[in-house]
Amino acid sequence: MNIGQAAKDSGVSAKMIRHYEQIGLIPKAERRDSGYRDYSPADVHVLRFIRRARDLGFAVAEINDLLDLWRDRSRQSADVKRIAKAHIANLRERIASLEQMAGTLETLIDCCAGDERPDCPILADLEDPAEFLNVASALNFRKAHP
Repeated sequence: MNIGQAAKDSGVSAKMIRHYEQIGLIPKAERRDSGYRDYSPADVHVLRFIRRARDLGFAVAEINDLLDLWRDRSRQSADVKRIAKAHIANLRERIASLEQMAGTLETLIDCCAGDERPDCPILADLEDPAEFLNVASALNFRKAHP
């Protein structure tokens, strides 16, 4: 099948299929006499595996390791579990970081009057986070001590 059909059947875009070939995540497809790539059902199966791993947030290097283990019938499931546990730890770190970002943005939004004046704590923080902390402390002091 051609790359368009492989993309449709696997849920991986043609552009990503070419990218995966280029970086060696998947082998280069066989070529027809016309020069077009030719994919087999087995190739599509691998692409679906990759798509599912990407949906779960695995990085390309992790997917490569998982593919190696998937192909190795003498593998130990402990090796797969180790990769998955490390990935969960990474996801939890990213979640904590995103929560911190959201909290910071919520604080900035709370400090912004959102009116016609040009002063904006959100922009002030983007320009100089240390300066914003000084401004935010002063604003909070003024709110607490009218």
